[in-house]
Amino acid sequence: MFKIDEKEFTNKTLRMERSLVDELSRCATNNDISFNSLVVQCCTYSLESIYKTTPETNKQENNRSCNVQKK
Repeated sequence: MFKIDEKEFTNKTLRMERSLVDELSRCATNNDISFNSLVVQCCTYSLESIYKTTPETNKQENNRSCNVQKK
């Protein structure tokens, strides 16, 4: 049976360095996806990577904490 996947979206304004925006735009164009889709995928990948480095926080998704080392 066909089921519609309902997702909730929100808008957020971000400030990024022009060089990063340019690089992301080129990457999105080269891969035939939208800039927004690329940024969402990059953020999702980064968060998953952060959580994988701390297995204890993976036990319950609601208890996830995003602790990264600062430069």
